[in-house]
Amino acid sequence: MFNWFNFISYVVITAGTPGPNNIMSMTNAGRLGFKKSFPFNLGIWSGFSVVMIICTVLSNTLHTLLPAIKQPMLLIGAAYMLYLAWKIFKSSGEIKEGQAKSGFFSGMFLQFINPKGYIYGIVSMEAYILPVFQGKTMVLFSFAIMLSTTAFVFTLLWAVFGSVFKALFSKYAKVTNSIMALLLVYCAVSLFL
Repeated sequence: MFNWFNFISYVVITAGTPGPNNIMSMTNAGRLGFKKSFPFNLGIWSGFSVVMIICTVLSNTLHTLLPAIKQPMLLIGAAYMLYLAWKIFKSSGEIKEGQAKSGFFSGMFLQFINPKGYIYGIVSMEAYILPVFQGKTMVLFSFAIMLSTTAFVFTLLWAVFGSVFKALFSKYAKVTNSIMALLLVYCAVSLFL
């Protein structure tokens, strides 16, 4: 049976926490406004959709050909979740802005060098989706699009709030980070329950 609560918890926490997409989206919207930064966000969605499909195909293939890979992938996934939890908990809450690009292709190409995206896709597939839906191509494709669309929604939220969200996140960072870190620890432990 598919555990929607654990899956959605992992997806929301991972997609919603600061990463290259969210920070650059927020930075672009803070500099250019939401409307002018929207092409960048569409690029993120396009590139991230391709990356999620690649992760799905790769994970499904490995899961089918090497069933013994499941346990090591779960351990790697759990270790990554615990690492993220630690980094989020220890984070100062200060969001650093870089020199952000704002075009469609900048957003799209960012996805192919964004390690958080690959890990997000592979852990989602290995830990939650493949144990229940392995080999069901259309279902797996739907999950890949759902993962990229969820991440897209969060990049849009970061863009909408722009510099306002930055101020709010910084003000309540310790409480927010602690809650997200604990939820990630829960997600890591639940992989083995």
